[in-house]
Amino acid sequence: MKRFKLLILAVLCLPVIFLAGCQSVVQRANSQDTWSKIERQKKVVIGLDDSFVPMGFREKSGKLVGYDVDLARAVFKQYGIKVDFQPIDWSMKETELRNGTIDLLWNGYSVTPERAKKVAFSRPYLQNQQVLVTKKSYGVKTFADMKGKTLGVQNGSTGQTELNAQPKLLKNFIKGKTPVLYDTFPNAFIDLNANRIQGLLMDKVYAEYYIRHQKNRKDFRVIVNPNFEVDDFAVGLRKGDKTLKKKIDQGLGRLQRNGQLKKINEKWFGTSSNYLGK
Repeated sequence: MKRFKLLILAVLCLPVIFLAGCQSVVQRANSQDTWSKIERQKKVVIGLDDSFVPMGFREKSGKLVGYDVDLARAVFKQYGIKVDFQPIDWSMKETELRNGTIDLLWNGYSVTPERAKKVAFSRPYLQNQQVLVTKKSYGVKTFADMKGKTLGVQNGSTGQTELNAQPKLLKNFIKGKTPVLYDTFPNAFIDLNANRIQGLLMDKVYAEYYIRHQKNRKDFRVIVNPNFEVDDFAVGLRKGDKTLKKKIDQGLGRLQRNGQLKKINEKWFGTSSNYLGK
């Protein structure tokens, strides 16, 4: 009977021991400085959402391309390190980083106070903001000019959040004080071109990329309202990776000084104005 009780106790303790072991592994992954391992293996693993145009996305051929793809490769090329991009569930991004399955988050990753509690950030390298995209023929030059006109916004996007958070800036002007919701920006642009909507609230980085690749790009107008918050994009790291952060910051600085960062910006956005210049 005594042996039986001991066996039951051992079985009951196994999950606790297992969880303690898992927590220990996670804590080590989150606190270790992994630069020496990355340098030795000549490889760094970056987690991304491979459908985020133009930061990191798949072409029809399946090839991974994007602004952040080019930038990450340019940074680590300086150290002779290969970049492996790992598509992840973006809603689980900090967990993937903390668990050590990836080394970095580099995919239009916005700096926020909430995220700063979980991860460390590199120096910011790009700014993003919500902008109003319209066509010059619609006569819209300010947010107030959208009075009585129809606005499109992507469902669940930062644009929708900003629109609802500050209704006096734009929402109260539009027709019915309610936007038309879209699942994708390409569908919204189709309606913008067809005059079914007269404005589209969206990410500046996406707007500049999309317009740059349109035959009628001169027909569009991008309107910025300084009262909408500006997002800083940076690389997300584990808090223990102080050397890796230093290497990324130094690499970004060299790309700025030698003009390569400007070239990458112009390639994807047609302008270098998005760069923070810090």
